[in-house]
Amino acid sequence: MGFKPLLLAGFIPFCSLAAQLQVDRYVVSFPGGERVAVSEALQHTFPNGLPPGVGSGLTFTGKQQGELTFATVTDRGPNADSPDVGEMASKIFASPDFTPFIMTIRLSGNNALATEERPIHDDKGNISGLPLPQGMVGSTNEVALNSQLKTLNSDSGGLDTEGITPDGKGGFWLCDEYGPFLIHVDGEGKILAKYGPEPAAGEQSMARGLPAIIKWRQPNRGFEGVTRLPDGKILGAVQSTLNIDGKSKNKAAFTRLVVLDPVTGKTAMYGYPIDTHYKKAADAKIGDVVALNNHEVLLIEQGKDKDKVMHNRIYKVDLRHATDLTPFDSQTSPEFNTPEELTSRGIKLATKTEIVDLPKLGWQQEKAEGLALIDDRTLAVTNDNDFGLKSSLANPVDGAKKLDDYRADGKGSLTYNGQPVNSTVALSALNPPESLSEIWVIHLAKPVK
Repeated sequence: MGFKPLLLAGFIPFCSLAAQLQVDRYVVSFPGGERVAVSEALQHTFPNGLPPGVGSGLTFTGKQQGELTFATVTDRGPNADSPDVGEMASKIFASPDFTPFIMTIRLSGNNALATEERPIHDDKGNISGLPLPQGMVGSTNEVALNSQLKTLNSDSGGLDTEGITPDGKGGFWLCDEYGPFLIHVDGEGKILAKYGPEPAAGEQSMARGLPAIIKWRQPNRGFEGVTRLPDGKILGAVQSTLNIDGKSKNKAAFTRLVVLDPVTGKTAMYGYPIDTHYKKAADAKIGDVVALNNHEVLLIEQGKDKDKVMHNRIYKVDLRHATDLTPFDSQTSPEFNTPEELTSRGIKLATKTEIVDLPKLGWQQEKAEGLALIDDRTLAVTNDNDFGLKSSLANPVDGAKKLDDYRADGKGSLTYNGQPVNSTVALSALNPPESLSEIWVIHLAKPVK
């Protein structure tokens, strides 16, 4: 059931801009009873499965007789943190056979209803959300584990979808944070085309056509948002700073917005200046992006600051005078430059203006990952609820209470300081509000265009 419109003047001092904003807050429900099935070993823990994790991306698709409709997409499926396997990061996949899917959300009255589940698939069948194999462009070098901490197979066609935008022809463009990839699908979720970073000599790749430099995205920090510009070009937002040669993620003053013309194949890249309140530049994250016109977008920037306070802000970003970074990558990549050095090289980053500070409106979710433009005075925002799943350490060794203190052997056991232990990783359900899929409709005080 949704929440009735919430006027925020009582929460924020009347003199602030936020006091002039009205928010309609809804909790998304699933009238078809959709749940995500878990592996057999977890069925006693989650007998009813897990809640669908819609909200990784959002796009507005229409309004009719007072009903608002949106398309949304899941990510790679329910997964949770686990100890490293040797020197490689790992994740527990609670539903190894999960297929990312698209759904429709309908807002009417006090209800937000998610229906019309459409699995993402190709000519061979449904794709998975499992990581790509090592050595392939787009691999995150993660080890996928099942709930019993045993290694799962990787998947050369796996996708971690994070954004969605209409293609103008009844289908959609999706983005992914493995590759990062841009994926064109039809209205039923069938993959029509896939673009990824150009491989170097000898590298394996499942897709081409995007600048090679973006393969240096931080693991699981590829494209987090995608939008179609009015001229038909596709803009993908890299979630965080690139880590070129493993050396630039905390030096870079910006993350990249990549523009693809699917008709000509031409690309361009622009720098989005991240906020400066983070302890490390690598902590900055993009949540989603939506076009206003051919040179302006709205963008969610999020992340914890130096004091571990979570920020979720919506900015208006102007690319009109931003420099295409492409020709500069043949020299020293601009990620290694200070703002002053960027200026001396003739590089201009995009400019940005804050539109909404979500926590000041009462937003409690950590991950604001879907952003849609309803009209020039109305936005919609969704969260990623991570399928309501979390992991924790069970039976820890004295003095070692963090997952990072341990190593997994990929065969079902953990070690501590190189010695086998009886500790393990337990999966459990998140509590509200983190477990809820929310959608907020924000009525702005003045037009954003």
